[in-house]
Amino acid sequence: MFIQTEDTPNPQSMKFIPGQAVLGAGKMGMDFPTIESSTGSPLAQALFDVDGVTGIFLGADFVTVTKDETTEWHHIKPALLGAIADYLTAGLPVLAEGASPEDLTAGALEDYEGEDREIVEQIIDLLDTRVRPAVAQDGGDIIFHKFVPGDGIVFLTMRGACAGCPSSTLTLKSGIENLLKHYVPEVTSVEAVM
Repeated sequence: MFIQTEDTPNPQSMKFIPGQAVLGAGKMGMDFPTIESSTGSPLAQALFDVDGVTGIFLGADFVTVTKDETTEWHHIKPALLGAIADYLTAGLPVLAEGASPEDLTAGALEDYEGEDREIVEQIIDLLDTRVRPAVAQDGGDIIFHKFVPGDGIVFLTMRGACAGCPSSTLTLKSGIENLLKHYVPEVTSVEAVM
């Protein structure tokens, strides 16, 4: 199995592209920011076994690995490539039975009514069609968290390579905030939820 790797804007994260489905098309990514959170994915647990790994994000067709600042990529990259290749070649399940990618926006939309709901639908649509595909290219994901009507503040959760990325504030403020303000005049600012 040939696995392509790509650097991300976050120097502590690297994107691994195995050339086959990881979670599968149309599925939302799963973020495992700690080893304790990885119980839903045997693949993520296997990657956490590599010394220096601090986070895993599983996408439709990629895996993003985040390492600590003291570990060099050239020391752990071969072990990560081997673990991903061995796992996927063996056809082992990526997720534990009963685990599935969560749709973090499903309940959020139901919290809004009338005009506010229309605004939130626009925000989610823009994020899904314009922002998330671009962010996935960098090995991450951005999820709608909530909208505060009246104040016009949109709260987003950054995952994968986006979480902790040095350029995430610039992406959030200059890119996403400007896009949302342009198409949805009720939006006044965008903030990250940690």
